[in-house]
Amino acid sequence: MAGGVVASWALIARADVVAWVAALPVVAVCGFAFLSVAVVPELRWRRWRYELREEEIDLKRGILWQRRTLVPLSRVQHVDTKSGPLQRRFGLATVEVYTAAGPEEIPELALPVAMEVRDRISELSRTAERL
Repeated sequence: MAGGVVASWALIARADVVAWVAALPVVAVCGFAFLSVAVVPELRWRRWRYELREEEIDLKRGILWQRRTLVPLSRVQHVDTKSGPLQRRFGLATVEVYTAAGPEEIPELALPVAMEVRDRISELSRTAERL
């Protein structure tokens, strides 16, 4: 917001432009802030998908560019749940699945669901090790 105000002031003071042209940087910054806070998180949440299968975890995410990750349960090293102060306030948690390639996350699940998913992944990965 401050950058937009400074840019508008610079346009008025230095370039001697009309007021509505000078207001464009402020409008652009406000529009970007609105999209970042109100629209993008909602779209991200609607596009996030996960599925637990007998042999793998299927993760899909992305708004414009979609990413799909298949995590073989035989490669899972350990599973965690984590929740920050804001997540705890709303009763949410994130499930982290660690493999040799690095962690994958299933974010913003309700706490009982996150614990159930963590336990299910742990159980399925132990079954995958025995096979």
